[in-house]
Amino acid sequence: MITTQPESVTVFSVEDLVMSCEASGNPFFFFLCSSFRWTKDGEEFDPGTDPELKVAENAGSFAFYTLSNTMDTLKQYQGKYVCYASNELGTAVSNEATLSTDVPPTQQKEKKVSVKSEAGSSIVLKCNPPQSSMEPIIHWMDWKLHHIKLSKRVVVGKDGNLYFAYLTTEDSRNDYTCNVQYLATRTILAKEPITLTVAPSNSLLRNKRPQMMRPTGSHSVYHALRGQTMELECIVQGHPTPDVTWLRKDGELSESRTSKEMFDRRLHFTNISESDAGEYQCSANNSQGKLTHIYTVIVEAAPYWTKEPVSQLYAPGETVRLDCQADGIPTPTISWTINGIPLSATDKDSRRTLTSGGSLILNDVSFGDTAIYQCQASNKHGTIITNTNVYVIELPPQILSEDRNIYTFTEGQKASLECETFGSPKPKVTWILHLLCTEHQPVRYCRAGSAQTVILSPPQALKVQPGNTAIFSCVAQVDPKLGSPLIQWRKNNQKLFESHNRPDPPTLLQITDPKSHAVTLSWTPGDDHNSPVLEYVVEFEDQGLKDEHWEELKKVRGSEQHASLPLWPYMSYRFRVIAINEVGRSDPSKPSEIYNTPAEAPDNNPEDVRSESTNQNTLEMDQRNFNGPNFRYMVLWRRAVGSGPYWHVNSTAAPPFVVNDVGNFSAFEIKVQAVNDIGEGPEPDPVIGYSGEDGLRAKESEETKVVETGPNEERRVISDLRPYSHYNLAMTVFNSKGEGPASETLEFKTHEGVPGPPTSLMLDSPSETEMTLHWTPPGQPNGVLIGYLLQYQRIVESDDSPMQVETIDDPTVGHLTLRSLDRHSHYRFYLRGRTTAGDGEPIMREGATTLDGAPPAFVNLSAGENAVNLSWVAKKRHRNVRFQIYYLNKKGIISEKVNSSQSFYQLQGLTPGSQYLLRFTYNNFTFFEAEIKTEGTEVQPSFATQGWFIGVVSAIVLLLLILLILCFIKRSKGGKYSVKDKEEGPMDSEARPMKDETFGEYSYLEEKRTTSQASLCEESKLCSQDNLDFNGSSAMTMELNIDESLVSQLSRPSEGTEVLHGVPDNSPLNPTTVSAATNGMPNSVTILD
Repeated sequence: MITTQPESVTVFSVEDLVMSCEASGNPFFFFLCSSFRWTKDGEEFDPGTDPELKVAENAGSFAFYTLSNTMDTLKQYQGKYVCYASNELGTAVSNEATLSTDVPPTQQKEKKVSVKSEAGSSIVLKCNPPQSSMEPIIHWMDWKLHHIKLSKRVVVGKDGNLYFAYLTTEDSRNDYTCNVQYLATRTILAKEPITLTVAPSNSLLRNKRPQMMRPTGSHSVYHALRGQTMELECIVQGHPTPDVTWLRKDGELSESRTSKEMFDRRLHFTNISESDAGEYQCSANNSQGKLTHIYTVIVEAAPYWTKEPVSQLYAPGETVRLDCQADGIPTPTISWTINGIPLSATDKDSRRTLTSGGSLILNDVSFGDTAIYQCQASNKHGTIITNTNVYVIELPPQILSEDRNIYTFTEGQKASLECETFGSPKPKVTWILHLLCTEHQPVRYCRAGSAQTVILSPPQALKVQPGNTAIFSCVAQVDPKLGSPLIQWRKNNQKLFESHNRPDPPTLLQITDPKSHAVTLSWTPGDDHNSPVLEYVVEFEDQGLKDEHWEELKKVRGSEQHASLPLWPYMSYRFRVIAINEVGRSDPSKPSEIYNTPAEAPDNNPEDVRSESTNQNTLEMDQRNFNGPNFRYMVLWRRAVGSGPYWHVNSTAAPPFVVNDVGNFSAFEIKVQAVNDIGEGPEPDPVIGYSGEDGLRAKESEETKVVETGPNEERRVISDLRPYSHYNLAMTVFNSKGEGPASETLEFKTHEGVPGPPTSLMLDSPSETEMTLHWTPPGQPNGVLIGYLLQYQRIVESDDSPMQVETIDDPTVGHLTLRSLDRHSHYRFYLRGRTTAGDGEPIMREGATTLDGAPPAFVNLSAGENAVNLSWVAKKRHRNVRFQIYYLNKKGIISEKVNSSQSFYQLQGLTPGSQYLLRFTYNNFTFFEAEIKTEGTEVQPSFATQGWFIGVVSAIVLLLLILLILCFIKRSKGGKYSVKDKEEGPMDSEARPMKDETFGEYSYLEEKRTTSQASLCEESKLCSQDNLDFNGSSAMTMELNIDESLVSQLSRPSEGTEVLHGVPDNSPLNPTTVSAATNGMPNSVTILD
């Protein structure tokens, strides 16, 4: 499936041209993505053959970007691109992505503008931003880069112009500057400053009724697409400044999707929908009159899915119905393709039927119908596409739910039993009810489910004399499956006695079964004081820390007396155990002995890697702490766009890490990898960070509110103030000539209010019956937090589940663990902050506890030539567990570790046509076993690789080696004869008289060698020419190591090269030149077949 769609992009620079596509094989269908291809404007496009493009292709991803340095060459790549990802099951098709080019906006030469007007009149200062495909952000500032103060009288329009409802003399200045910001290109253009001169009016400043400045007229029409944002604008002039109100003429304004901005001059729609279409009215009022403007909002919609076809396994002969429904305005048209080929372009098949509603029906499917089917919905606003796998295969039915699950329900409660199945065709589930029968003479009865807890014989009234013993009895019937009941006696509704107490701490802690990442801790329970222990809490302390700090490591049931503890490497541990019963927690046990874990390479990387850019040209990264020997962070960074595959690399011992000289407004990819002396952590995922920006990001920290009153008013209520805030109040009087001096400043503080919702709420399940909630305080506390209120309830169809309440009185607490939750239920949680003013708005989350992990009940096998695909269905809400797969190959028994959450795994490097026994184990217990044969033909071993042949050849080589050594020993210790006898003996036919100077260098060594060799040859046939012929063509060569004593006898010092007689000239024992490094002896021997 396509996991990352190619995105439409407007290219402003060569670095922007990047088009990528990622796909992954669906593990449910056992195959991975194998190849990619592209089309451009409907034609095949191969970026790998274009010399101007660079391709980066990895397993499951494909991207290309430009190598060009000029924008002119990029215009040829404008168009609409589609990515196709293929594997054995078919071809998936991506959405269409548009690539266009544009020129970045530039600063234009402008003339200085001076505007003169009279006080009381309205005016518009125009910005005229450069034309661009990007939406500009407008900032009106002075020469000090301070924002022009805006108010109901002075506002900025959507067109970027500055509108004055009426002018005052204080509006005169010569530095009204429009700054145009384009986020995509990180560009800010400052326009020429405008000089505004406001002359005092010669007459009294007259009041004016409201008039429209933008838009003009009495009616306007706006078009919007579903899901987008839209703003209606109502900028008016008049004196005094008109107040603006909004209403919807044909309904109520949406509180969740609409908001008022720019001093109520804009009505902002977020995520607009078809229901927002209609008529809206802006009303402008002042003391001189009223003005209205009508807006007609027309909302259309690009196609969106209302029902998508589901990928599924099917058996041969089944009927497949792929329902595909989409909505939009105008109504979209539905079309189908198979592996990216239009249905109309494929061979006609009577088994395929298209319904009027857009569904595709495949009758009597066969294995050849396995493919990826694309449903496409289109209208004038766009096209969407969805890929659906149809995999025709036969698999036997399997029940994945665990056997012998026990469900406990209260009488009258709705019972839900799970039965999860897997197979092709989809298995049909049948439920059978077995009644448990119990027989008592003479009455027979049957029951199904659980019995009620009933008091059969209550205590009876007694009359006893003072001082005597009174015995009350109480007989009850309890379902044994519910455990032991709690029996409590009361007198006048008061507890009669309380014999329970906190348990004593466990003793005799022992560490056994040590492993690199785990140990087993066992203990002896203490006295439970008549209240059974519900659970044990195991805590640990890191001896590497200076301060004593105990942390919770694991919880186990009260019936357990040992726990397998997961450990981190490179730490020094001490453990202690705490027992908990209904009364409370025991004191901690005495600490265990110290246990040290060995160092390993990091197995994770820092989280929350981010850039914190406070200075221009600086990129700062902050990482979380990790431990290890000689631990350090490997920091990698590169520009986010157009950087190619190369990363800048550096390391640091602790965060933050600062990178300088990277430019303003730059986006970067950042990766941080944990490294120590043992090795590196896993490959980290990149995050996006930004370098510093300039003062345009600054905003005013104080909020100023201006309220105008009538000339005769002596009292005014100021509303919309923030709770629990400090304010300074000053008053001025103004008339037609202007504003007088301000009064003395009066300080006041608003009362506390209820807080806003907590900023975040996260759920974590440490066990099957526990849920831990983590939260952060409200962003707007509106007072002093005094705690939190948590409400939660089970989610049931009737919505009448009772609400449970937990009160947290400590405002610094950020987490809470709820216990004894139903492992089969989902819950809804509401968390509110609290002040003395009351409970605030809630934040709501839904979730369920995580069930204890277990290995898969069934593993599906699919064999290839060199690999076996393994797949299983990961159980919902179950914790991830690791199990092992054992199988036999050439290297012996191989073990591979697998996580249950993977759902798919591939055993590689197998031999074609071979039989394998696969064994799956969890906690040293085999839960699944299967035999499978790989496809293909088994390769028969050659004659030369047979064991008996290798053994025979080795024996022959060893025997010949021994004989050769004996040959040389006998030659060195044989008889001698004089030089004279040698000279007088018959001359060899190949011997020639030597020069006189050569005879003068005749040495004792030569005489000894010749004599010894002649003697040896006389006694043994080993020295014959046949046996010492070392020039055979088929030979085996090996090193000959000679004893030091033998070498010393054969290598006397000589002045020059010697000639060995009695052996052929072409033998290595009589070379033309013998290297001095070998002491005159050969360093290799060749043995003939």
